[in-house]
Amino acid sequence: MTELTLGLLYGGATLVVMFSGMPIAFALGVVAVSFMYFFMPSSSLDTVTQNVYEEMASITLLSIPLFILKGAAIGKSPAGKDLYSAIHTWLNKVPGGLGIANVFACALFAAMAGSSPATCSAIGSAGIPEMRKRGYSPGFAAGIIAAGGTLGILLPPSITMILYAVAAEQSLGRLFLAGIGPGVLLVTLFAGYAVYRARKEYRLAYAIYESGGEKSAYLHEENFTFKQKVEMLPRVLPFIILLIGVMVALYGGFATPSETAGLGAVLALGLVAVVYGLWRPRDLAPILQSTIKESTMLLVIIGMSLLYSYVMSYLHISQSAAQAVVALHLSKWVLLSVILLMVIVFGFFLPPVSIILMMAPIILPPLKAAGFDLIWFGVVMTIVMEMGLIHPPVGLNIFVIRNIAPDIPLKDVIWGVMPFVGLMFVAVFLLCFFPGISTYLPDVLMGAK
Repeated sequence: MTELTLGLLYGGATLVVMFSGMPIAFALGVVAVSFMYFFMPSSSLDTVTQNVYEEMASITLLSIPLFILKGAAIGKSPAGKDLYSAIHTWLNKVPGGLGIANVFACALFAAMAGSSPATCSAIGSAGIPEMRKRGYSPGFAAGIIAAGGTLGILLPPSITMILYAVAAEQSLGRLFLAGIGPGVLLVTLFAGYAVYRARKEYRLAYAIYESGGEKSAYLHEENFTFKQKVEMLPRVLPFIILLIGVMVALYGGFATPSETAGLGAVLALGLVAVVYGLWRPRDLAPILQSTIKESTMLLVIIGMSLLYSYVMSYLHISQSAAQAVVALHLSKWVLLSVILLMVIVFGFFLPPVSIILMMAPIILPPLKAAGFDLIWFGVVMTIVMEMGLIHPPVGLNIFVIRNIAPDIPLKDVIWGVMPFVGLMFVAVFLLCFFPGISTYLPDVLMGAK
């Protein structure tokens, strides 16, 4: 059997098993083990557990459960609501300030928690009701939170970037730094759209009121005294200090990523104990349960994805696919466009974790041969995968929004996120024309490669 036929059979079997409804981790494991049985030496089945263990025996992967623990400690506390309330209090006089407050709150919470669904849930549960109470349309309110939540896989500490660093054999520190500039760019684009859309809805509400219609909540002014603004800070500042402290420890060279994750987890648990009094066993139980559940699910997916990639490599499927792509002699930018289109298509039905581990052996060699910086590409790929979190048919954040705001029709949620998908395309184009947005910070702080 030729490698092309074997590759097509491997890919086809994967699609069939996944579309059968089997969980992704088990689907990848079933396909990998089946092809080991039929196309690899029989002794290879005896080494399945050893292969999975060896593939996962990375000190970098050790940081994942610790970052999840840090995110769970913050996510299971009222920190998200307090963060959102504080930013809203300070920005309420800015046009579209409530929308901006939600974008900023999502960005800061994502940087502390490192999880897209956690960011959506923590900020959205407080932000969506507040925006709707003040006249924001349901789709717009849902779109801001769904898109803001995607920042969880771009801003450090990002679990997705940890996996990319492992798959691409790149520096995790450089990759984290490379995500900051594009993260700020997306926050700016999202906040700018929030101002534009809020002012547009305000003008519409005012026109309806002037013509004798009902007075929208948009037209009600809300005032906070300076004392009220200052009173919001004590609950937020400790977590901002936590964020800064973790970043200084990592980028200052004082700790490895795994040590930084452990430090962040311990400090987060300490802060929720001090600030919110969450220290009793019954208070810590939801945090630990969430950590164990999410870590187990993610690590099983990682283990099976790595086994899947190992079988692809052993059968020379990934190498042949990479050679075939190189043999097409596509121009540099056409090659990048084709690969990003593949990532978008995979994003229709796969989470970012699986996309990275399944596609890395195929797409990274041609990109490296074409002269692309793999750190820069990791950031671009992450933004494209962010789109997969909010575009149909399987946008994870869309369903998180449906869970926390079930009264908003799915159609409104989808239309609400579409402008943000467009803004992510704009960010990708800007990164292509101005790669320094991503590469400048790591080059300055860690030296040019």
